[in-house]
Amino acid sequence: MITFDNVSITYAGASEPTVSNLDFTVPEGELCLVVGRTGAGKSTVLRAVNGLVPHFTGGTLTGRVLVDGRDTAQFPPRELADVVGMVGQDPLAGFVADNVEEELAYSMESIGLPNAVMRKRVEETLDLLGLAELRDRPLATLSGGQQQRVAIGAALTAHPRVLVLDEPTSALDPGAAEEVLAALQRLVHDLGMTVLIAEHRLERVVQYADRVLWLPGGGEPAIVGEPGPVLAGSPVAPPVVRLATVAGWDTVPVSIRDARRVSAVRGTHTALNAVRGTLTASNAARGTLTSLLDASGVEVKYGKTRAVRGVDLRIGDGERVALMGRNGSGKSSLLWAVQGSGPRSGGTVDVRGQDPKTMKPAQRRELVGLVPQTPGDLLYLETVAAECAQADRESGMPSGSCRKILDDLVPGIDPQEHPKDLSEGQRLGLVLAITLTAVPPVLLLDEPTRGLDYPGKARLAATLKDLDAAVVLSTHDVEFVAEFADRVIVMAEGEVVADGPAAEVITSSPVFAPQMAKVFAPLPVLTVDQVAGALSA
Repeated sequence: MITFDNVSITYAGASEPTVSNLDFTVPEGELCLVVGRTGAGKSTVLRAVNGLVPHFTGGTLTGRVLVDGRDTAQFPPRELADVVGMVGQDPLAGFVADNVEEELAYSMESIGLPNAVMRKRVEETLDLLGLAELRDRPLATLSGGQQQRVAIGAALTAHPRVLVLDEPTSALDPGAAEEVLAALQRLVHDLGMTVLIAEHRLERVVQYADRVLWLPGGGEPAIVGEPGPVLAGSPVAPPVVRLATVAGWDTVPVSIRDARRVSAVRGTHTALNAVRGTLTASNAARGTLTSLLDASGVEVKYGKTRAVRGVDLRIGDGERVALMGRNGSGKSSLLWAVQGSGPRSGGTVDVRGQDPKTMKPAQRRELVGLVPQTPGDLLYLETVAAECAQADRESGMPSGSCRKILDDLVPGIDPQEHPKDLSEGQRLGLVLAITLTAVPPVLLLDEPTRGLDYPGKARLAATLKDLDAAVVLSTHDVEFVAEFADRVIVMAEGEVVADGPAAEVITSSPVFAPQMAKVFAPLPVLTVDQVAGALSA
């Protein structure tokens, strides 16, 4: 169904190809997972499938990309729309209608389907992706995860034979991600659809993949094969794959079920149980901390909708807090209300004796930094170097301060690159570096790991742990929470429903538990590093 025949893609002005000598085939009715480091060319490969590369992006494509027998170099994206459905990293940027139902119908209207067919498919898609309650909602009022599901639904209604998704679960809570992936699996198994996915949160997706395409980058040839063997040699691998290396297993599992079976056969669970006393949580709560941020009775309303309902929040100096909950639970609204830039209908916020909402933007950024879900919204200059230099000037920091932070987070970014041309993970790293340059005592992060690979997340966790600041991050990334947070707050319907040490809150929930907690339950294990330390002991 999809064939890359010795394909190399070089963008205008680039000194070397983004991807080179790609030679692989994805048969009809398979799900292929594309993996690699941030900036390795995953999005480029996906866009080549529906003709965006090179028809829209420009550059030079050598070799051939065939989709259902059509050479994409000869067919622009509009002439492939009946065969290929595409969902990008930023769903909001791809919307063309005002509300959910109209957006779902648009792709069918563009290929001239009858009204009766469109109505039936809209209803089927609403049910398939759990969007029925949102059908009349304006797209701009949806949460990031809800927008992601609408974007996937809009691609599905045209009934393409090939579906291409770039980071499809990055904005979804764990439960919603499982629903979407289960729906995709049904499309693959029951309808023979061919699905190509690029994803950094491999722990969610890899168990559904029939094959994996690993892009090592740096001019090295791509590797294609079964998920376990390919990921075992990759620097981007989910915890269960890393566990196989740490525990010395010759079998590489890609699912929780497989890992539990291998652990039982190899005696790993028994070995850990014998040293249970060494399995202390790596991010245990650190006792009483001096209060740095006090919020009381915070309310946020959007028309008649109460997004945040009287939340009290007390954050200690140096505390690392993860804010979790399903999509639409009020996490982002709470962060913006606390930072002062967003609406606050009621309640008070105190940070070192000041309310951020009463301050000017420049002063507010020095007190409370906020990195939003769509970090590109904060980038407005022509080059990465210009953005970094501006951050140094605005923060009164020595020249090169912002660039140093950026290199620690996402090394290797060309200083003359336009910020809009960066990958999602690279843009996040740039905005985070700009925010950290001001050294705010309180840092708020909304989905900070979206677009970051596993090594990038490790660097982010190390950077945040070294900060002399309180960090509150809203996230659906349970593996990052297990590595980073010492406290977890869970929200639902705008209210706090759980607040406590990370090891207690996330392991008590089957939805928010990390992979190691599920593999070795009921042992108190959160991370692969804990397993490695206990086994070496």
